Amino acid sequence: MERKRSAENVTSQTWGAAVQRADVTEALTRAFFMEWARVGYADISLERVARLAGSGKAALYRRWPDKAAMMADLLSRIGLSLTMINDQGSLEDDVLAFLFAVRRVLRHPTIRRIVSDIHAQLERNPSLAAAMRPFQDARRARAYEIIDRAIKRGELQATIDRNLVGDLLAAPIYWRIAVLGQRADRYYVQGLARTIIGALRTMP
Repeated sequence: MERKRSAENVTSQTWGAAVQRADVTEALTRAFFMEWARVGYADISLERVARLAGSGKAALYRRWPDKAAMMADLLSRIGLSLTMINDQGSLEDDVLAFLFAVRRVLRHPTIRRIVSDIHAQLERNPSLAAAMRPFQDARRARAYEIIDRAIKRGELQATIDRNLVGDLLAAPIYWRIAVLGQRADRYYVQGLARTIIGALRTMP
């Protein structure tokens, strides 16, 4: 028997149906990412995540049936929001805002450890790779939004290779921070933005 019942369980017994409280979801989310950064995806225990969050296992399993589902949902909701940018009015400003958003994510020590673990696990863990795919597609769609806006403004050709652009927008800063472990200060990001924009404008 669990030592304490979660507030959700009390609500469920009182009103006859479980109510998913936002603060419980937030605590579980924080605990999941902390545990992932600490032990790696392969060794995450959802029971331990629930304990770290001060919640019962039932509250966690009402939200996510398993580890892969929890990972996919949280990455889609939390991970994508971290790199969301509004229309900045020009290709130059869109690219610069996007790069700063990616930099902000990759500079976070917990996220950096998780990103490194993801790429170490993908080849060995088919369930992780499958769960990651929708998130990867959605993240790439963010880059396509920048290109589509630039095309509508007449800044880029409609025939531009969007897949190539998707690689070009994210890969250099990811390589510098996550792979090489080097700094990417404001001057570096601004120079990278100018280089990327120059390359985009030469594409047919």
